[in-house]
Amino acid sequence: MEEEWDGDVAAARALQEALAEKVSLRDGYAKPLRTIAGFDVGFEDGGDTTRAAAVLLDADTLEVLASEIARIPTRMPYIPGLLSFRELPALLLALEALPQAPDLAFVDGHGIAHPRGLGIAAHFGVATGLPSIGVAKKILVGSGSEPHELRGAYTPLRHKGAQLGWLLRSKLRCNPLVVSPGHRVSMASAADLVMRFTGSYRLPEPTRLADRLASRRDEKHAARH
Repeated sequence: MEEEWDGDVAAARALQEALAEKVSLRDGYAKPLRTIAGFDVGFEDGGDTTRAAAVLLDADTLEVLASEIARIPTRMPYIPGLLSFRELPALLLALEALPQAPDLAFVDGHGIAHPRGLGIAAHFGVATGLPSIGVAKKILVGSGSEPHELRGAYTPLRHKGAQLGWLLRSKLRCNPLVVSPGHRVSMASAADLVMRFTGSYRLPEPTRLADRLASRRDEKHAARH
């Protein structure tokens, strides 16, 4: 599926289910963490070009060690539930461009909080072997009660009796983030790891910085001034 898109939706869904079986929900990241990275994807040229951003940070100081952008022709249309197949090839190139692989990856999107248990963060983790966490802005599947109006509060996100992730109040007076393990991160660790690297913004620093690159927000801001 990382080759050319052949339009076989059923085959892609079957592959998702097979890959989801390979997801590990046990903590397998380095302790102490030395480096972390954020990953996000945007699109250019009316969607014809996929633009993936990767930002590598020092886990202690949050100093940016490297940032890379990878652009490739978009290989498939947007199909709900299959977004990871559209985004993964560019993300893998952005990761490859970094000077080193991170100890832990934060990916803009869902981990196992996905109808077939394989959102982009989980797919990325299984494909690379890297510990990963999905940090999304909206629920894709499942429901949960609103977290307390307390920074760092979180409540379970559940679907059909199973926990898929957390609703995390990362910033007061903002909608909660949807945090879910991607690979080699336990459910118990995921929300606390996101808060560990979240400052005064709603998003944790790794995905906040990757989002700025992927969306070209800095370039657009510069163009207006």
